[in-house]
Amino acid sequence: MSELYLLLAAALAGMALVGLFRAAELLRRVLALNVLASAVFLLLVTLARTAEGVDPLPHAMVLTGIVVAVSTTAAVLALTVQAHERRRRKEET
Repeated sequence: MSELYLLLAAALAGMALVGLFRAAELLRRVLALNVLASAVFLLLVTLARTAEGVDPLPHAMVLTGIVVAVSTTAAVLALTVQAHERRRRKEET
């Protein structure tokens, strides 16, 4: 079953990398980075699960990564909104 999760993590990472390099809009790149982070989280949890015994360190890293990803996404989206408003005001004048 863990092989399925590893394949899913690889597929998500591949789709995210394609989206990251092919997208022209900043919002799509932010979404691609979030998908890539989710793939990394899935990979870490899967590898922690396949290790012998229970290792809480990868799970703690994933929880910390989720908090950092949400905070970073909020900051980038706020900057994106500001950039869009500035561009719109500049086009109006």
